[in-house]
Amino acid sequence: MAALAGCHRQQDGTEDSSAASSYKVYKLRGKVVADNSATGEVTLNHEAIRGFMDAMTMPYKLKDPSILSELHPGDVITADLLVSQGADASVLLDHIVVVAQGKPDYRPTVIYHVPAKGDAVPNFKLRNQDGRIIQLDQFRGKDLLITFIYTRCPLPNFCPLVTHNFAVIDKQLAADPALKGKAHLLCVSFDPEHDTPDRLKAYGEQYIGSDAKTAFAHWDFAVPEKPVLKEMAKFFDVGMTDASDGTITHTLSTTLIGPDGKVLKFYPGNEWTPEQVVSDLKQSPGA
Repeated sequence: MAALAGCHRQQDGTEDSSAASSYKVYKLRGKVVADNSATGEVTLNHEAIRGFMDAMTMPYKLKDPSILSELHPGDVITADLLVSQGADASVLLDHIVVVAQGKPDYRPTVIYHVPAKGDAVPNFKLRNQDGRIIQLDQFRGKDLLITFIYTRCPLPNFCPLVTHNFAVIDKQLAADPALKGKAHLLCVSFDPEHDTPDRLKAYGEQYIGSDAKTAFAHWDFAVPEKPVLKEMAKFFDVGMTDASDGTITHTLSTTLIGPDGKVLKFYPGNEWTPEQVVSDLKQSPGA
């Protein structure tokens, strides 16, 4: 399974963050019929798109036309279909993932693992907002909710939305006697060159709403070194590409890990809600 595209400087097909909300996102699954590099389009035979259209075969423009060379007739893909809510009524494909290859004689440069229930999570090492080394195994015995962000992300419905949702979860856990202290939150940055401990601390304080010494007791913001980051990205299905303007194109990935260090639930994209996660935490063996 290979992720081919993620979050450009402006995601959801927009050119600036103020326009991000003008696109509605639908989930698509289909088979590649043909591609046309001249027009930046791929023709898909796709299943019915819930809430948008019936199953059909038609061409779609790609948010990032450069990945056309990595798509082949017969490939089965999933993707986000970005539908403009403005007068232009444009439709774009983004966050493309090849879930089955049509040609056995080629191999993507990076193979991504999609977290599934029961998968053992490696003991990745990171440096947190206090400059302290932490490892995932140190949270054994608790549920660990982990997501991936970067502090410079300009898109309100991507990293800021996910971090805001974590803040809501953090407050709900603190207010629930049955869950308080039984779960830990972790936001992992995939921008090691810019997200220093000081920057992560300042970013975290904005969402936690406190700069007290105990503010990060149940929620860490951390960044791995580049070699570790590559392995984490592959394991947690995080696609990343450096954009020409200095920002990062990326996918979204959130995973609930149980007290035994194994995956309980994987939440791709940004459609999950804090209430959904808290409900899953209540059903965890660690609750």
